[in-house]
Amino acid sequence: MEYTTGTIGRVFFLRVDHGEDLIEALQTVSRKEKIRSAFFFLLGAIEKGELVSGPRDACVPPVPMWVKIDTPHEIIGIGNVFYEGEDPKVHLHCSIGRDEIVRTGCLRNNSKAFMVNEVFLLEISGMVATRVNDSIKGYSPVTFGENI
Repeated sequence: MEYTTGTIGRVFFLRVDHGEDLIEALQTVSRKEKIRSAFFFLLGAIEKGELVSGPRDACVPPVPMWVKIDTPHEIIGIGNVFYEGEDPKVHLHCSIGRDEIVRTGCLRNNSKAFMVNEVFLLEISGMVATRVNDSIKGYSPVTFGENI
């Protein structure tokens, strides 16, 4: 285990409108506002997206199980933003549901808001945390630098 400390910095409230890409919106505001580390939670609905609903087997590197979303689903999620190289990387775990079908997983790639998504994004100040691709593990864990 490793850890670091920081404090809550600026607080942002995003409204992601119908047809906009949820993940892209989080990346855009992170770049524009120079947010290097953040935590967020959201609610709303999505119409399209790709969800990793778990590894196929308990092995490292994991083989993801993909679920394609192509109809409107309610969404509630929690995630973070840390940079990987020069790009903000959004890590969003969510539960989505439609009628009696509910799925939980990691929303990735393109995502299309249905009606509206409301996101509270809390900047984390005073710490250095980035994602670094680990080809052996098959994912990009958060790594820590010296606190500011």
